[in-house]
Amino acid sequence: MATSHARVTTDRPGRYAKQLAAHMARKITTDWDAEAGHGTLTFAMGTATLHADPGALLLTVDGAPDDLPRLEEVVGKHLVRFGTKDELVVAWTRDTGTPGTTWRNDEDPTPAPAPAE
Repeated sequence: MATSHARVTTDRPGRYAKQLAAHMARKITTDWDAEAGHGTLTFAMGTATLHADPGALLLTVDGAPDDLPRLEEVVGKHLVRFGTKDELVVAWTRDTGTPGTTWRNDEDPTPAPAPAE
């Protein structure tokens, strides 16, 4: 199992987490507890955890190492699309300390660096 984290700065973390969970609920199992400011997205390839902190939405994805880029993409791409007006940026960092992908509005993702051989 591998993990990747992102801290997305926003004045409306709960709103974006709720919107992401509601949108994804059309295809996967999701859960959002507004009172606790916490939720999950359950994909076939792994899970995403959402936590609304003051001033930021904290994201974590867990899955097989080969699935992390796709999990980062699905969560990051959707969140950036919802946060177009706020110019949200989702920059993932893997549990190994290496950068994951970075998602910004109207840009291709910044790819994760190739593993060292």
